[in-house]
Amino acid sequence: MLYLFAIINLITFAAFAMDKWKAAKHRRRISEFSLLNITFFGGTAGAVLAMLIFRHKVSKKSFLVKFLGIVVLQVGIFLGCWKLKVGCFGGL
Repeated sequence: MLYLFAIINLITFAAFAMDKWKAAKHRRRISEFSLLNITFFGGTAGAVLAMLIFRHKVSKKSFLVKFLGIVVLQVGIFLGCWKLKVGCFGGL
C-alpha cells in the first residue's frame, strides 16, 4: 500500500511539474480536471509539494477551492475509515 501511495504521488508531482513547464512554453496544458483527479486518487502530498516548489496553481482561487474540497473529503474518508475500523485500520 505504501508503494502505491509513493507511486501516485510521484505521478502527481510529475504531472504538476509538466503542466508548469508547458505553461511556461505556451504549449497545450494538462487539464485542471486531470490534475484534480490524480490528486483525489491519492496524490495530495505530491500535488502540495509541486504547488509549493513550482509555485504552480497557487494564485488561481477556483483551483484552490476545488483542491481544498478534495483535501477535506479525503480527511473525512480517512477519519470515517479509522472510526469504523475499515480497510487498513483493522476492519473486515
